[in-house]
Amino acid sequence: MLMALIFDTHAHYDDEAFDADRGELLAAMPENGVGLIVDPGCDLDSSRAAIALAERFPHVYAAVGYHPENCAPFVPEDIETLRELAKHPKAVAIGEIGLDYYWAENPPKEFQQDVFRRQLALAVELDLPVIVHDRDAHADSLAIVREFPAARGVFHCFSGSVEMARELWKLGWYVGFDGPLTYKNAKKAVEVAREAPDDRILIETDAPYLSPVPLRGTRNNSRNLTHVAAKLAEVRDTTAEAIVALTAENGRRLFRIA
Repeated sequence: MLMALIFDTHAHYDDEAFDADRGELLAAMPENGVGLIVDPGCDLDSSRAAIALAERFPHVYAAVGYHPENCAPFVPEDIETLRELAKHPKAVAIGEIGLDYYWAENPPKEFQQDVFRRQLALAVELDLPVIVHDRDAHADSLAIVREFPAARGVFHCFSGSVEMARELWKLGWYVGFDGPLTYKNAKKAVEVAREAPDDRILIETDAPYLSPVPLRGTRNNSRNLTHVAAKLAEVRDTTAEAIVALTAENGRRLFRIA
């Protein structure tokens, strides 16, 4: 049994998939080995919902932002709304922001890039870390974060190459590992996990999505991170307990949670 408490740095408990049992599930997390959770917003409404959960549960924190898949309604005035939401004492990051070129129906690439840049600028202004979503947009995502050398944060569910990861680590960024690390085809993720510096790794669920083996196809939740920690331990030749303790320390440092 793990003695250290898990820090799930990325879980969407405001998602409708948790409507039936959200309160019960979150309330029980500490007794089930999960000590901290960050719930990132995907638009203004979900950012507000994340803050509401953070107000309700001592171990839950929020991030606020526009996800690239959800940024079509964005107007420049929304930055002021995000600025005000980010002032909440339990808002610890700007996120989930970034680029997603996977779905053809997503907003145009140039629009996504503009929204990404505006939110990175806000994070620098407020001295907050960011949570970056990068799907099939590795080159552009790296190029844009390079435009903001004062920005820091995590590339959530990192799916890029080890070469890209090395560049991010040089810039002071973190990478997040989720359920896909446990999948049979996770060659790139395993390579990144093997090489990552100790002080630059986080573990995440992306709940309710990306459940790890052996739970693929079920609704994900933070308790399932024991499987991700075990896989990371295997890859890095250490123990799951050491991974849980290390990633919790890293998460507290990045998000400035005492």
